[in-house]
Amino acid sequence: MKIVIAPDSFKESMTSLEAATAIEKGFKKVLPNEEYLKVPMADGGEGTVQSIIDATGGSFKTETVKGPLGESLKAQYGLTGDKKVAVIEMAASSGLDKVEPSDRNPLKTSTYGFGELIHSALDEGVEEIILGIGGSATNDGGAGMIMSLGGKLLDKDRKNIIPTGEGLKELQFIDVSNIHPCIKDVTFRVACDVDNPLTGPNGASYIYGPQKGGDSKMLEQLDKNLVHYADIVKKQMGKDIDSPAGAGAAGGLGAGLLGFLDAKLQRGGDLLVEMLSLEDALKDAALLITGEGSINHQTRFGKTPVAVSHIGKKLGIPTIALAGSLNEGYESIYEEGIDAAFSIIPQLSSLETLLANGKENLETLATNIATIIKISCSL
Repeated sequence: MKIVIAPDSFKESMTSLEAATAIEKGFKKVLPNEEYLKVPMADGGEGTVQSIIDATGGSFKTETVKGPLGESLKAQYGLTGDKKVAVIEMAASSGLDKVEPSDRNPLKTSTYGFGELIHSALDEGVEEIILGIGGSATNDGGAGMIMSLGGKLLDKDRKNIIPTGEGLKELQFIDVSNIHPCIKDVTFRVACDVDNPLTGPNGASYIYGPQKGGDSKMLEQLDKNLVHYADIVKKQMGKDIDSPAGAGAAGGLGAGLLGFLDAKLQRGGDLLVEMLSLEDALKDAALLITGEGSINHQTRFGKTPVAVSHIGKKLGIPTIALAGSLNEGYESIYEEGIDAAFSIIPQLSSLETLLANGKENLETLATNIATIIKISCSL
């Protein structure tokens, strides 16, 4: 019997590879002679780079770049084992966790460092770049990214604007004649699980600005500046970056990626399932195991367990999900191809203890499930 193990990471407890290994160890205690195949997964958020490096035998590359407020910081991205694909998490350079709560101000933050990581990857000669854009501290529409890649965003005097949510109000001219020449030869795919437009009540500023430190006055200004930005792009480049689904992701970074890099936005889980060739891995499999730290009503919207289960359902393979916790509304996953779901928590404990013991608890649960499978096969 071939068993494919394809979990996401269990946040703050274990990577996806560590989770897959714990599940395999648990199963092998009861079913030692079966064929096991581990496929570490992710959905474009935290842990995506690590997952792809683990799955492809890849490597990290570290660069010193500008943080959200212009400070220098070290940030990593991943290269697959064949060096053809780079995987970059925006949060590594421009994430909300890079700004102290007291300093959070979406008028002042920039995606410049994110662009510097893309620049580095382009210099590596990759053919494709996978971008995870969750958890941003920014609301600049990708202006910083564009300028760090060689694009020029200019004011009325044809001087560079400050590439922040506030600085966008000064934009009058766009010049991409000196943008990195390799951009046209590279495929950009973006893990994006939101459908928000760039502007308006459901846009980047009003929906996501508050968590980045924006008050009502700031949000109004930020949205107005993004409207102005979109107008300039449409007039000078002939591209609508306002209305497409996902344009409002990551403070409008989605719009910048669509407009300047011709990127394709995809559900994160689906993108990784495709990239890691999960369907090929599942050929001749009898059982599929997936999971992540928390499964709830939102899991069905592009998260790893459901993206994985869709492939299992397509191929008629039973799918079991293991989770750190099963929370409100998790039952909706049963409509998506998951046949059974279990929590790894064995007893009431502090969160700190549960995170520290995650691998052991996951292994124990896997052993118990394998025992049930063994019993059922003998009936």
